[in-house]
Amino acid sequence: MPHPSLKVFDSLPLKERLFVRGRLALAPLEALAARAEGARILDVGCGHGVLVALLTEGHPERSVVGIDPDERKIAWAKASIGRNTNVELHACMIEALAAERPATFDSVIVADVLCLVARTAWPSFLRAARRLLRPGGQLLLKDAENDGSWRVTKALWQERLMVRLLRRTHASGIGFASRAEWHDVLAATGFVVDDTTAFSGYTAPHVLFTAHAA
Repeated sequence: MPHPSLKVFDSLPLKERLFVRGRLALAPLEALAARAEGARILDVGCGHGVLVALLTEGHPERSVVGIDPDERKIAWAKASIGRNTNVELHACMIEALAAERPATFDSVIVADVLCLVARTAWPSFLRAARRLLRPGGQLLLKDAENDGSWRVTKALWQERLMVRLLRRTHASGIGFASRAEWHDVLAATGFVVDDTTAFSGYTAPHVLFTAHAA
């Protein structure tokens, strides 16, 4: 049975509904949403808004902002989860939002985004995430790690399919970092990693870093 939070997407075309269900099935988004703290939460690279829906389900006290550079996906999100009064959606880059709303959010979530961003842009991206956090706020960064397994090879080809053939996703680069590389780039951009969690039971090597600003 579909997760209750997905009901808000029932009005979307079948192709978009299937995409939403696939997104939830292929990544540990429920576990990610469960770790979010605070009343002001930002979902960076929100896409259709699956994680936004999970974050607001049962939490009317929360205010959730979702941003994505893909205007098509933001349009689908506004037509579904965007109807909720405690949800705000924008087609923009994280750097632009950081300039407008520094020190605003209790949690900033980045799920399966940086693997689609050129690695040279990661420092600017993560420094923007840091600026958006209020003092004591948390960063939740989830991606697939380059662990050398068949799963990361499968994840790489899956992303290439979505970007280059199906054109469902925008990307300035496609690639995964090792766990050590993630720790290094987070430290270099002013974060301290509090916890690292790997998720089993998926066909991609999902890893979640919970961090705070140093």
